[in-house]
Amino acid sequence: MDCGPMIEVRDLSAGYGAGDVIKGLSFKAERGESLCILGPNGCGKSTLLKSIARIIPCQGSVLLEGRETASLSRRELAKKVAVLGQTAQIYFPYTVRETVSLGRYAYSRGFLKTLSREDEEIIGDAIKTLDLWDIKDRMIDELSGGQLQRVFLAKTMVQNPELVLLDEPTNHLDLKNQMDLLLYLKGWIKENNKTLVGVFHDLNLVHHFGDSALILKDGRTAAWGKVEQVLEGETLQRVYGVDIRGFMLESLEKWERAQPSRGGAL
Repeated sequence: MDCGPMIEVRDLSAGYGAGDVIKGLSFKAERGESLCILGPNGCGKSTLLKSIARIIPCQGSVLLEGRETASLSRRELAKKVAVLGQTAQIYFPYTVRETVSLGRYAYSRGFLKTLSREDEEIIGDAIKTLDLWDIKDRMIDELSGGQLQRVFLAKTMVQNPELVLLDEPTNHLDLKNQMDLLLYLKGWIKENNKTLVGVFHDLNLVHHFGDSALILKDGRTAAWGKVEQVLEGETLQRVYGVDIRGFMLESLEKWERAQPSRGGAL
């Protein structure tokens, strides 16, 4: 039976008391799709993710495979939606294993929320897959930025959500760790037929990582569609007020000129 798109947002509006930050947004994403949310600072990108995750109240509809998220209990929602965000500050002194284990909370049973043998196996597999086994007993406030994001990615994997929400998860990572995290995540989304909706600032990462893109301006939709269509020069200049495509092409020319001549001396 066809349940429609994995996520469909209809006429969504939300804010923080002084008026709506996002206004009448509508879009959808299918299973296996990575949808990138773009736009200038303050346009409502993070507000949109918080609305989808029911962190803040909103008006309009958010449907997961045709079912309103407002009809789901918190436990049901936690099984279907995971949020992977920035990790600039850590507020809890947990080990790597304890942190990853939090992803199984919605599946655990009983008053003390004990983990089953299956839970333990899922947690162990994720820790090994993301090369965290040797540091599984270390406290997470002792880790590097790249290690920490792998821990939170492992927590997301063991949660086994249908929808992953990214809120600028690579902001505090160097280029290699950014690419490693996003390439691994994109592969996991495709292989497991999940859906991703993520906030990004770096348009180069969007080109490599995204299937589709939604650009916001002043809380409204400026463009939505396939990445190669949305990231054309005229739309970006209208939204950002600068010729981003021209700037990138000029930068690429400088990179090309900086390369040593193939026939030159070594």
